[in-house]
Amino acid sequence: MSKDSNTTRLLDDAGRFFATTRWTQVFAARGGESPQSTEALEALCRAYWRPLYSWLRRQGRTAHDAQDLTQEFFARLLEKDWLSAADREKGRFRTFLLVALKRFLSDEWDRSRAQKRGGGRPFEPLDTELIERRLSGTDQEAPERVYERQWALTLLERALGRLREEFEQAGRRDEFDAMKDYLTAGRGEIPYSQVAARLNLEEGAARVAVHRLRKRFREIFRLEIAETVARDEDIDDELRYLVAALAR
Repeated sequence: MSKDSNTTRLLDDAGRFFATTRWTQVFAARGGESPQSTEALEALCRAYWRPLYSWLRRQGRTAHDAQDLTQEFFARLLEKDWLSAADREKGRFRTFLLVALKRFLSDEWDRSRAQKRGGGRPFEPLDTELIERRLSGTDQEAPERVYERQWALTLLERALGRLREEFEQAGRRDEFDAMKDYLTAGRGEIPYSQVAARLNLEEGAARVAVHRLRKRFREIFRLEIAETVARDEDIDDELRYLVAALAR
């Protein structure tokens, strides 16, 4: 997402709906080192490590240390059962994670850094190339602002991945590839004639197809947000907050 008015398109026509699941991975990860909790924690790490890594890098940590800290933090969430403090009725998951990371740095890391890195855990290297490119040129930005933007980008990327998977499962990957670049385009910026030619459709049908894709993308993005807030009433506020974070 670029820092322009197109990010506000994500707010257009985003109808309200009730999402039945919240923080399911958080609650599954609580309560010990069962195979289920370990799997859930790994899923949380895959989903949300990028904002935390970005915050650590902007705090001045080296790339290597930021990787170690991020992965050790998620491991400690499970070992110390810090997730027991995660309560969806108390607010936003992005806030909980950042506060927990700060506490980890002050209460845990300083006491454990003399030990072997990672406590001997066989962590997989994190793919930080994209994050490092995004961080270039942001030296003057506050770590919290970098964190919030990366959080928003993470949710957008997860929504995009879910949308792509839907099309792939329906055998319509070519349709998705033809239209994905126009998910956040502004009015008058979508070359419907080109889309129609690529999909072998009438232009009117191409317009309908793009509209449906954009609508479904907004729905999935809202679902991603819904899984990180306390109540359905908080979804719209969080959506506006994240769009503003992208536009800054």
